[in-house]
Amino acid sequence: MPTQFPTAQQVRYTDPEMDFDSDSDSGYFDAAGFAADTLSDWHKLAAVIDHTLLKPDATRTQVENLCDEAIRYQFACAMINPVWAGLATQLLSGTGVPLGVVIGFPLGASLGSTLRHEAESLCRLGAKELDMVISVGQLKSGEHAAVERTIRGAVEVAHDHGALLKVILETCLLTVEEKLRASEIAIQAGTDFLKTSTGFSTSGATPGDVALLRGVAGARCGVKASGGIRTLADARAMLEAGANRIGASASVAMVRELGAE
Repeated sequence: MPTQFPTAQQVRYTDPEMDFDSDSDSGYFDAAGFAADTLSDWHKLAAVIDHTLLKPDATRTQVENLCDEAIRYQFACAMINPVWAGLATQLLSGTGVPLGVVIGFPLGASLGSTLRHEAESLCRLGAKELDMVISVGQLKSGEHAAVERTIRGAVEVAHDHGALLKVILETCLLTVEEKLRASEIAIQAGTDFLKTSTGFSTSGATPGDVALLRGVAGARCGVKASGGIRTLADARAMLEAGANRIGASASVAMVRELGAE
């Protein structure tokens, strides 16, 4: 029996600046059913994992290996830093594995215009999924309209190119109230996924935070758990809490635990 976590489904949350109300119907996501189906076969698990290499000292050879593994196991995407986007596009071409790239990473302190330019450049290079970090400092300063505008700007560029946009909240730095507010702002701005963490801050994803984000999102967008997910047990906990995408560098080890060779 999976552990039950409180969600934000019944939390009334309004903001006069943003004109949103989280007490509205956000739809239902069957986390238990999704988790059971995903964990029934390693191919299904691979299809929800972003195979990730974001460390600053990652080499060309390591990026090439990451892409080879993403192709072999058909992960949801190969997630890399922007400098390697051109190389990865070539390696992934025609394989069915999308290229994922981070923007405004890992601090979330870029200008909105910089994020839009970065998103535009990476989409033109072939990126199909963009993971951006929310402006944590602006959120904590109460500058919610500015946070929303920045996210919306990146969303519009991504969607214009047929790409997905995931918003990283860096939940370890936020209060519960800030997590709720940030989630709703990101959804109102059009994000395709709420994502927990960069993996570069004080801690990563927790099942409790995933459940909270899914409680706000309902069926309106996806929830990606990322940061510190290293084993099949870790992935199971996140899926059962409500994640429908996992970000991990230990992806191969996890699918091998489920039977992959």
